[in-house]
Amino acid sequence: MEKPEGKIDIFDYHAQKAADASRPLAERLRPQKLEEFVGQLHAVGEGTLIHSAIKHDRVFSMILWGPPGCGKTTLARIIAGETRAHFVHFSAVLSGVKEIRGVIDIARDQRKLYRKQTILFVDEIHRFNKAQQDAFLHHVESGLITLIGATTENPSFEVISPLLSRCRVITLNMLTAEDIGTITNNALKDPDRGLGKLNLALTADAFDYLVDIADGDARVALNNLEVAGALADARNDAVDRTQPVHIGLEELEHAIQKKALVYDKSGEEHYNIISALHKSLRGSDPDAALYWLERMLAAGEDPIYIARRMVRFASEDIGNADPQALTITMSAMEAFKFLGHPEGKLALAQAAVYLATAPKSNRIYAAYGEVQEVVKKSGSLPVPFHIRNAPTRLMKDIGYGKDYKYAHNYQDAFVTQEYLPEKLKGQRFYEPSGRGYEKVIKQRLDGWRRLQGKPQQEDNKSDIE
Repeated sequence: MEKPEGKIDIFDYHAQKAADASRPLAERLRPQKLEEFVGQLHAVGEGTLIHSAIKHDRVFSMILWGPPGCGKTTLARIIAGETRAHFVHFSAVLSGVKEIRGVIDIARDQRKLYRKQTILFVDEIHRFNKAQQDAFLHHVESGLITLIGATTENPSFEVISPLLSRCRVITLNMLTAEDIGTITNNALKDPDRGLGKLNLALTADAFDYLVDIADGDARVALNNLEVAGALADARNDAVDRTQPVHIGLEELEHAIQKKALVYDKSGEEHYNIISALHKSLRGSDPDAALYWLERMLAAGEDPIYIARRMVRFASEDIGNADPQALTITMSAMEAFKFLGHPEGKLALAQAAVYLATAPKSNRIYAAYGEVQEVVKKSGSLPVPFHIRNAPTRLMKDIGYGKDYKYAHNYQDAFVTQEYLPEKLKGQRFYEPSGRGYEKVIKQRLDGWRRLQGKPQQEDNKSDIE
């Protein structure tokens, strides 16, 4: 028998409440409106394309590209909730071409019967093969559906070019520690969707560890908090709930079954361990370098911070003794951004071993430091006239570029000529070592310096100026 219109079935109501309560915390706490969304201001803040699209109900096809737990699905649902469009959530893992065609039919009906635009949200769109992506390409192009795809993989490699050209790629970043902290606090305070009714409180070290171990993934942080909260709630069932139930580091470790390493990303141990990594690399010890690298990664250090330090090391401690060191380290950083955890850690390990075993030279570091001091002391010395640019007749008439010798017109593309200001004439800053590739550079420089003072003839067969 049908329920009278306007009446609420008490059993349905309680069943719905029970179903809501059984949903994971990360699902219950999803923001419903854009102003509740935490982080990603570069993509959703005031004045951005997404903010404007939602405000004016003019959603465009887009690919949301970012690491796990950064808010891709949440953002898609907010767009659906704040526009008048018909929204279809589609999983690339569970669906195929047949299901896509069904969505297209529904989109036609929505447009014809209700004059509604259909937004098709495809989660993990990188799992769709070419045929599946082709199935809705035409309908994106015609405007029948507005596509929002979500992916953790580089869309340049995973999304077919015709579809990619019809979508705007929105890059979402890993959430910051501050973002994760805000989301955690919201979960602890919210009495309806969060854990507010449990009156839980994390100690400072437990809170920091929960944020650190999440590694920018809000879902991980909330899942860990939910487990810890459930255990604390069961353990303190008879406690007066007017007083906060504290969760310490030990309780948190027990809940998530992972021991917190002694490491404070903002304290002394942070600097001690990054110093240990740097000195292990400089000391050519790959084993120690790998150990300190993993100590930081296991404790929740930002891998990009470690990569940046290794990039600096490649220039400061290796330099031109092995020019490939900088390229390999930059590639390792990009590889980590592409792969994420845990696969990307191996690229950082490869770079660490390469840096540790590469020939070392700090001559560029020393030379640049000396240059900085000279510039500071000597000020803005004028550029010699013969190497000044002369784009106008007036500049040529007053001597700009006069007597400049074009190096390619001389043997071996080298000609004796002064390039420093007059007051610094003959000054040397860079003196290469005899190690690695710098040995070759040193031989080359020594050869050029021997030519100083010797007459040189123009080579008429060499490059044309």
